[in-house]
Amino acid sequence: MRSSEVGAAMLKHRRTALERVEKFVSATYFTDCNLRGRLYGDSCAPTSLSCFQTPLRIPYSEAVVQEFRPARVGDTFGPTWETCWFRVELSIPPAWAGQEVHFVWESDGEGMVWRDAQPVQGLTKEGEKTSYILTSSLKETEPHSLTLYVELACNGLFGAGKGSMIAPPDPDRKFTLSKAELVIFNRDVYELLVDLEILLDMAQLLGEENQRSFQALYAANQIVNVCDVKDPSTFPAARELAAAIFSQRNGESQHTIHAMGHCHIDSAWLWPYEETIRKCARSWVTVIRLMEHNPELTFACSQAQQFEWVRSWYPGLYAQIQDYVAKGQFIPVGGTWVEMDGNLPSGESMVRQFLQGQRFFQQQFGQICSEFWLPDTFGYSAQLPQLMCGCGIKRFLTQKLSWNLVNTFPHHTFFWEGIDGSRVLTHFPPGDSYGMHGRVEEMLKTVKNNRDKGRVNHSAVLFGFGDGGGGPTQNMLDRMKRMSDTDGLPRIQFSTPDHFFSVLEKESSQLCTWVGELFLELHNGTYTTQAQIKKGNRECERILHDVEVLSTLAVAQSGTFQYPASQLQQLWRLLLLNQFHDVLPGSCIQLVVRDALKYYAEIRRAGTRLQEEAVQSLCGELLQLKSGGAESTLVLNTLPWERTEVISRTEPDGTEALALVTAPSMGYAVVRESLLPPQPVTVIKQEDGSITMKNGLIAVCLDAMGRLTSLRLVNSERESVADGCRANQFALFDDVPLYWDAWDVMDYHLETRKPVTTLLKPLEITLAGGLRGSTSFSLRVGESSTLTQEIILDAMCPYICFKTQVDWKESHKFLKVEFPVQVRSTNATYEIQFGHLQRPTHWNTSWDWARFEVWAHKWMDLSEHGFGVAVLNDCKYGASAHRNILSLSLLRAPKSPDASADIAHHQFTYAVMPHQGSFQDAGVIQCAYNLNFPLHAVPASSAPSPAWSAFSLSSPAVVLETVKQAEDRPEAVVVRLYEAHGSTVVTWLQTSLPVKEAVLCDLLERPTAKGHLPLEQQGMKLSFTPFQVLSILLVLRQ
Repeated sequence: MRSSEVGAAMLKHRRTALERVEKFVSATYFTDCNLRGRLYGDSCAPTSLSCFQTPLRIPYSEAVVQEFRPARVGDTFGPTWETCWFRVELSIPPAWAGQEVHFVWESDGEGMVWRDAQPVQGLTKEGEKTSYILTSSLKETEPHSLTLYVELACNGLFGAGKGSMIAPPDPDRKFTLSKAELVIFNRDVYELLVDLEILLDMAQLLGEENQRSFQALYAANQIVNVCDVKDPSTFPAARELAAAIFSQRNGESQHTIHAMGHCHIDSAWLWPYEETIRKCARSWVTVIRLMEHNPELTFACSQAQQFEWVRSWYPGLYAQIQDYVAKGQFIPVGGTWVEMDGNLPSGESMVRQFLQGQRFFQQQFGQICSEFWLPDTFGYSAQLPQLMCGCGIKRFLTQKLSWNLVNTFPHHTFFWEGIDGSRVLTHFPPGDSYGMHGRVEEMLKTVKNNRDKGRVNHSAVLFGFGDGGGGPTQNMLDRMKRMSDTDGLPRIQFSTPDHFFSVLEKESSQLCTWVGELFLELHNGTYTTQAQIKKGNRECERILHDVEVLSTLAVAQSGTFQYPASQLQQLWRLLLLNQFHDVLPGSCIQLVVRDALKYYAEIRRAGTRLQEEAVQSLCGELLQLKSGGAESTLVLNTLPWERTEVISRTEPDGTEALALVTAPSMGYAVVRESLLPPQPVTVIKQEDGSITMKNGLIAVCLDAMGRLTSLRLVNSERESVADGCRANQFALFDDVPLYWDAWDVMDYHLETRKPVTTLLKPLEITLAGGLRGSTSFSLRVGESSTLTQEIILDAMCPYICFKTQVDWKESHKFLKVEFPVQVRSTNATYEIQFGHLQRPTHWNTSWDWARFEVWAHKWMDLSEHGFGVAVLNDCKYGASAHRNILSLSLLRAPKSPDASADIAHHQFTYAVMPHQGSFQDAGVIQCAYNLNFPLHAVPASSAPSPAWSAFSLSSPAVVLETVKQAEDRPEAVVVRLYEAHGSTVVTWLQTSLPVKEAVLCDLLERPTAKGHLPLEQQGMKLSFTPFQVLSILLVLRQ
């Protein structure tokens, strides 16, 4: 028998041939005689290794002048979050002439190599980056002796969780330096290893029914035969065998993959904001090194905040990034300040994400982004398509819905339509990842998993380590280069987001459309976790809104007041940063929570000061108090409708008293005497211990535990509380998810409901009526928590408020409050950004019951024809409506990644509002705004002064959301309005400001093609379609 016949016979055993190749490239087995064992040649240790350790993240210039102490491989450093600076003195042996020489560094911390005072390479073992190339071919003229510095962060790519990735950080963890040496890198061995890796994957993954699988296997087996690992002269022949396979080309119909480098970096998560700055530098400098040797590499990079960090802290690196942006390789994407949460930020906050992001990219790189990039956020509001379109974006990329726990989303490429009808071309990479590694398996999955085959023939692959940074590697690039046009595999081309979406646009005629929200069927605990962060977000959104309104009016009324543009930008950017998708959702470590709360405190402090300065300028003459004290009250209203409400004001003797006042739309009034209500509040204790409260609009009956046994509209006698039920019922649930503790609340938690019924202090009257009536009670919640609630009914107010304080000390519990109502409807309505949407109250299908816990902003409502009940809130987002029960989610108690999450004292207010007619006609939307934007009361002089209104609208269907100074035109004001009812409507916008010109603009404040609005006696006539957002530039007369 001839030897060739023996070889052919042996190849019939597929398993042994496959495993033979596996072992030939293994990093574990037979490295003494296989190919992998020849990857590195000789090595030598540094001539000197010394270290300086600090708890601070200090710049290079400060670190290198410190006192360094001797260190050695095997030493441990730490604890967690410390920084170690190493001085590494190297001497390359002259005998290595002509060799490729690497500096190899391995540690379980994250490293950065500094050379000649510049960062040059990130070194993170978890990101497969453990070497820095000193020279590709050592020449005599090159320096053989040099000094490097390595900045080692005592944390891993994913922080320092104790026992698991998402566990709270181990504060005592040590980090080991396991390798620091010079080595010869055998490039020819590396190239052959990559060849064999691709061939082996093709053989294994294409399957026994595919001829290319066997061709790849036979070629790989023959390479093993040909290759003598001790004789590099055999390598070229081995590589030719691989090239013969790779050079067999695809047909024209083969699917094309657009490969783009990517490095998703969470702006904070399992590490604090400050560490993210270094993660960006480590990752991006490594990308720059790759681009120097791979001109085809493109890298999509989002989050203007991270660019700004690098610009501030690493100017040399930033200059290199600017060069590669100009070359079209380093590509800013997304258009937002950070990759924000897609559910909880207000509509205006989302606009500011785009406004700050797009303006930054325009100023720094001369371009705005044409793609919205949000691959890792926990759901996507149905208002986002309109906001994207208003900011110059009509393309969207994400992949997070691949995480759905229940239903498989039916598309990967489609049009997404928002609540106003705006549409954006949307792509979910079918490989279901934003951090692929350029492997055969991923490319095959991208094609096989694509649920829009036949409609489009192009998909995106984002490759590079992510979440904790890292980015692409040379190995990923080399794998995809070999696969670029190889028969049996999809065609791969290095591409850009713009080119990719341009190709999709040409193929879009048969794409389907998804209407409404992109709801993630997972991570719905993030609507509630870290309640103090949620409260800080809502409060600071209000503060910045009010500062902008009052400052704009002050500028218009005064020739000397300066609009605080730079201070407001700084405060907005802090708020936008905290809306990052692991901060606002609460899925972050305690260090991040502390930073977030610190930023909210800064916004409150600075915002209060700016607000006071604006009021002083706007109403200074009215605030000149006589020596006897304040005899009147200046009442300011920052909302666009007239309000009559009960306020607390300071009397001349310095005491606090209640007053019923009327404030004009977006203006002010000086109030001397309280108005008399048409019907005072009455509070009566019944013989059975229950208490009734009435104000002429609603009548309430409360039991000893503060539960509503009755809630009636006085005029109609319509009962709101379901028969035999109690509303304002607190319920405690066991809350143990499958893994993602801070993120997830599972459907089975509903099976563990326990009503809260342990009474500590029964209901008692605290205010007997008149302008306000109130009662209070206290409950024991769970094992060791307490809840105290004041129930408040004001004169002329259509809702009853529940001012709540909780000392929360639970573990893995979930607290909700429930309102079983006398309403039947198959859908409940929830406020979202600039509008609302409906979700089912039944669980007919898996799509329905997967939404057992949803999100809302300031209100939710359950209505039938002619009647409904709304629940309002001032800082909560988690909600649900099943059958006739409206539930508001109040507090959770997860233990990872923050072991003390929500263990604190909490204060929040919610309200219940029964109404006749639709929620639109009953003013639910306006009442929710009123609850969130209280009137401002300031002691004033008694001098008579007429009320003044800056803006008003003729239709209650339209909300004037924002009044601010234009970004680039200090003589102009931007007003932003939206249609809130879901109707087509015409309204008149009236203003007392000296407007000389009105121009429609987009959300980036650029004039639109529709141009100028005529200024008429009634104001400006505006036409809206349902949920449409309009922005107008008002140029003022100077």
